[in-house]
Amino acid sequence: MTGAAMNSNSAITVSGLGKQFGNVKAVDQLSFDVQPGEIFGLVGPDGAGKTTTMRMLAGVLTPDSGSATVAGHDVRLDPEGAKRDLSYMPQRFGLYEDLTVDENIRFYADLFGVRRKEREERSAELLAAAGFAEFRSRLAGNLSGGMKQKLGLVCALIHTPRVILLDEPTNGVDPVSRRDFWQILYSLLARGVAILTSTSYLDEAERCHRVGLLYQGRMLFCDLPEALKKQFPGGVVVVHSSDPERVRAALSGAAVAREVLLVGDRVHIFVDDATRRLPELRARLDADKISYDSIEQVTASIEDIFVSAVERHSAKQSPAKS
Repeated sequence: MTGAAMNSNSAITVSGLGKQFGNVKAVDQLSFDVQPGEIFGLVGPDGAGKTTTMRMLAGVLTPDSGSATVAGHDVRLDPEGAKRDLSYMPQRFGLYEDLTVDENIRFYADLFGVRRKEREERSAELLAAAGFAEFRSRLAGNLSGGMKQKLGLVCALIHTPRVILLDEPTNGVDPVSRRDFWQILYSLLARGVAILTSTSYLDEAERCHRVGLLYQGRMLFCDLPEALKKQFPGGVVVVHSSDPERVRAALSGAAVAREVLLVGDRVHIFVDDATRRLPELRARLDADKISYDSIEQVTASIEDIFVSAVERHSAKQSPAKS
């Protein structure tokens, strides 16, 4: 599945969107939609086209082809109208480090024309959700990286937008701040806010309602995380070992292994039938006298799905061997 059925009530609708820089197609015929009250995740490695897509939807870049609407506004014909109903948080959000937390929030509230009473109520709510209530007078420059990202999100949300665009918002953020960040996002869903977030952390895809797997500007898959897992061809066997490099080297030569992926101290092996192939893989490790802590069949993760999809996409793009 390479796209999603479009809905007239969608908060974001993207159809055949394209952007090229020189000879490079940064975004290539991209189509998807995002519903009110939904978190949609664009997942992919650096260079996949995530930031270019975000910038086009935010009205920062003009698309070369296709169309996109945000909160009912055509981003090519009415980018300023779209900007009134969205909030865009780029990878480097423009906090003022010589201002306090409160002063930064006040500045962005004034930019969006938020009245004082509304600003005070909204900032108190958001700061509490972010665990920031006791840091209101601290200079932004003295905050940790994770706290700066959370403050950036608070500033981006101060005017209660209908659509939120977040470009890799948790990149380099500590696990606790990442958890807090996602809690804030979930709290917005009851208000009908549509959230489009991009990430290179494939585990974060599990937190989204739907996921689009982006690679070289193209959407390889777009569906619910659980539905994507069911579409995974074959099975996955995972080996835990203190010497994962040696495990990978040994199993990469196994005829039954379609792909072998190193993930920390684990080795993921893609096979046609995990139940049938697990004994063969275990026998291979035992024959080579390679120690391991465990070897087991697991459910495919979003990371497994992405790697498998990229592998098949690359195989299709490669010229046939004579």
